[in-house]
Amino acid sequence: MADIRIRREHTLGLAKARKIAWKWAEEVEEKFGMECGVLEGEFSDTVSFTRSGVNGELIVAADHFDLHARLGFLLGAFAKTIENEVLANLDTLLAKSEAGVSAAKSAAKPAAKKARK
Repeated sequence: MADIRIRREHTLGLAKARKIAWKWAEEVEEKFGMECGVLEGEFSDTVSFTRSGVNGELIVAADHFDLHARLGFLLGAFAKTIENEVLANLDTLLAKSEAGVSAAKSAAKPAAKKARK
């Protein structure tokens, strides 16, 4: 059995991280035929995922994601390819969300006051 472990830090907070995790779960269900479930907690959520040959969980916290997947014998041969695909998918979702947070913060800053002479 091969294991994949991925950790990604973020500054989104739990509410936005949850949205990303749910989006991620929808995408892996559709793209890879995974069955996903979410266990919500006060400080973190656990997204479990499974299908033939793979199972694992994605821990969603206010400041990080931790993914641990266990691959069966047949998929173990493709562990690096699968890891790269998961990384690219999660990083894309994070980049979109982080960019949205940065844009919202910039828009919320008040205009600088003009100096009076």
